[in-house]
Amino acid sequence: MRETKIILSEKEIPKKWYNIMADMPNLPRPPLHPQTKQPVGPDDLKAIFPMSLIEQEVSQERWIEIPEEVLRIYSLWRPSPLHRAYRLEEALKTPAKIYYKYEGVSPAGSHKPNTAVAQAYYNKKEGIKRIATETGAGQWGSAMALAGSLFGIDVTVYMVKVSYNQKPYRRIAMETWGAKVYASPSEVTEAGRRILKEEPDNPGSLGIAISEAVEDAATHSDTNYSLGSVLNHVLLHQTVIGLEAKRQFEVVGDYPDIIIGCCGGGSNLAGVSFPFLQDKINGKDLRVIAVEPQSCPTLTKGEFRYDFGDTAGLTPLLMMYTLGHDFIPPGIHAGGLRYHADAPLVCQLYHDGLIEARAYPQTAVFEAAIQFAKAEGIIPAPETAHAIKAVIDEANLCKEEGKEKTILFNLSGHGILDLQAYADYLDGKLEDYEYPEEKIKEALAKLPEV
Repeated sequence: MRETKIILSEKEIPKKWYNIMADMPNLPRPPLHPQTKQPVGPDDLKAIFPMSLIEQEVSQERWIEIPEEVLRIYSLWRPSPLHRAYRLEEALKTPAKIYYKYEGVSPAGSHKPNTAVAQAYYNKKEGIKRIATETGAGQWGSAMALAGSLFGIDVTVYMVKVSYNQKPYRRIAMETWGAKVYASPSEVTEAGRRILKEEPDNPGSLGIAISEAVEDAATHSDTNYSLGSVLNHVLLHQTVIGLEAKRQFEVVGDYPDIIIGCCGGGSNLAGVSFPFLQDKINGKDLRVIAVEPQSCPTLTKGEFRYDFGDTAGLTPLLMMYTLGHDFIPPGIHAGGLRYHADAPLVCQLYHDGLIEARAYPQTAVFEAAIQFAKAEGIIPAPETAHAIKAVIDEANLCKEEGKEKTILFNLSGHGILDLQAYADYLDGKLEDYEYPEEKIKEALAKLPEV
């Protein structure tokens, strides 16, 4: 029988995370204090983050040890399998070889627990009793709720209101693990109340939810803030994905020509690609493609500028491709991709030409998701479906050109809790939406001057 799944033993879980900052040609410009516009230091961050994570945020060490307790929890689902998508290849009649790293095997059904478990561990170690966080579609909130339950930490989640209403089962999963979940903007925080006073029907955004969670953490001494994407330490923890994939490719004697990941904040793309980008930086011929929604085109239409990570302007200013911190995206079903900017590390790599980017409309994305589901059996999360659309396009290009290439993508989670999105697509209710250029210019005009 042909080998469909490449499985590693638990002994082969990576013992260290890979830090791409050790190898980047250009490091991102430093975060700036929101008031003084001066580079932030540890003292500016310790009110909401444990010192161990602050140290990881600024570290330029290539390898950072994974704590034993984190490894023990990783072993509940790691190493995750690398699948060869034979049936999709046959359906497309492509000479390309398609592989996907399947992160839907985690208890929360996505890649997010890779960092949630690590962050909960470091917070617990420093005596933190509660974590406040935000979530878009609910994958991150679910992962943090899971991690909180494993370490005995209370979790409060501010969930973007449009997703809170679209995805009730994500909320139920979080509550099952013991988390308290609020639709954001909420009446719980000053930031939420201010926004609701100005716009009672505000659908919410990740920027708003971040403002609420940061405010919550900053105003409670026993509470820290936790973020599921964007920051350096979050992307660091996700590199277990790519490190395992490199070992799995060694097992089958192959290596990817193209790596594809959906990109909202950047943790999924970074997790699968950064260990391979180390090779590209050192001369390996390799393409990495970030895929985003046409309705939230941060890399493809944003500007490379300093901007706040949240709507209320509570976070440090980060150098990112951004659509503006008060950008309110339309309520597309890929809620995890609705952030107004991207991780500074991903943005710097894109700026330096080491990563490509493209954007797709959601109906084409769901068409690709269903094609994948019919071939491979797995119903993918709407976020991952963006990557699948790019995979199919690249595989079809291989067919047109008669070239055999190896394509790897990260199937960052299953879509079993996202079936309403599929119902809306199958019922013809989904509409494509390309964010207007004038709206982008309007939001960018409000960026802070640095």
